[in-house]
Amino acid sequence: MKIGPSCYLYIVFYSFNMQHSDYIHRRVEADVMTGLLDFPAVAILGPRQCGKSTLAKRLIAPNADAVYLDLENPADLAKLSDPLLFFGANSGRLVCLDEIQRAPEIFRVLRSVIDGREQNGQFLLLGSASPNLIRQSSESLAGRLVYVELTPFLAPEVAGEADDVGLRRLWLRGGFPRSFLARSDTTSARWLRSFVATFLERDLPQLGVRTPASTLRRLWTMCAHLHGQMLNTSRVGASMGVSHTSIRKYVDLLADALVLRILPPCLPNLGKRLTKSPKVYVRDTGILHSLLGIASTNELLGHPVVGPSWEGLVIETVVQSRPTWDASFYRTSDGTEIDLVLERGNRRLAVECKASSAPAAGRGLRNAITDLGIEHAWVVAPVETTYPLAPNITAAPLCACLDELGGP
Repeated sequence: MKIGPSCYLYIVFYSFNMQHSDYIHRRVEADVMTGLLDFPAVAILGPRQCGKSTLAKRLIAPNADAVYLDLENPADLAKLSDPLLFFGANSGRLVCLDEIQRAPEIFRVLRSVIDGREQNGQFLLLGSASPNLIRQSSESLAGRLVYVELTPFLAPEVAGEADDVGLRRLWLRGGFPRSFLARSDTTSARWLRSFVATFLERDLPQLGVRTPASTLRRLWTMCAHLHGQMLNTSRVGASMGVSHTSIRKYVDLLADALVLRILPPCLPNLGKRLTKSPKVYVRDTGILHSLLGIASTNELLGHPVVGPSWEGLVIETVVQSRPTWDASFYRTSDGTEIDLVLERGNRRLAVECKASSAPAAGRGLRNAITDLGIEHAWVVAPVETTYPLAPNITAAPLCACLDELGGP
């Protein structure tokens, strides 16, 4: 399989262009570039408004021959009324199709086009994550397509180790660009409320979801109140008047849409009574705070969710920044606990989250480290510098912890 001719120009101009801008760099840029070099098609999946279109336009800008179509624009969608004719007329060009879930039938055509050209870097596909989108592409483009997940802004993208202001803004407002970059916390809170309503009432139905928006809003809000806690679907179902199987389906739907994270328990064979239910997190802290009616830093610091909110920010950042590690949490019936266990091969690392300027390594953490044979543990807190708490336990700011964890 050879590289598409448009990719050479694309690669030559990419480095220069990205060094001369106030554009906020995204951590997946290199993954997208590598994917275009190694596969015929790359799909960037992520929730609405997380910056997929901005990223794609930025990446293809140096390539004068690239073609961009927004399939929510009727004029652009009409150009694909005869997709084979359109793709034939643009042979040799990098074609970017935004909101590809609006035309899932295109995947069948893409397969024949890709196989006919036998070159990499042909298509860049953008879409909101949905079971239907993934199913369509998996059936039609197996072995021809690589997925790259784009999240809202993460801490390393917007806040350096010494940038406490940027990190605190990210914590309160979340990482959706329009929320994070809003001119005030009030404007951010207004945008977040609008996003929640639009996501439930328009975006999910466009993805084929038929569950009433009011039901999903109640569940999403309940998950915000349970943020960082065990997910008991039977209890949640009883409070909402529906079955636990329906709750499981709704939770999976929101997880597939990348707005909830279900963190599984670590279940080593230790002969101990372990918690086996997963934890639930609202993935973006801005959305979490909006669902709970929190609109300012002072409100957040005085709210019972402040600790779990910090925990969610840390876990989301670490898990997304280190995707090759398996993530889970550890808890026993006697209170021994670790917020995040990272496993790869025979290595085990741990991350504990403390929303305190003077974090400590408690007995529960120390016992868990011994139980699991943890190589090293980090207590991540809003502190200014990294310092040791014990021989194998380090207190660290969030971005410094990522640096010490090493590569992906």
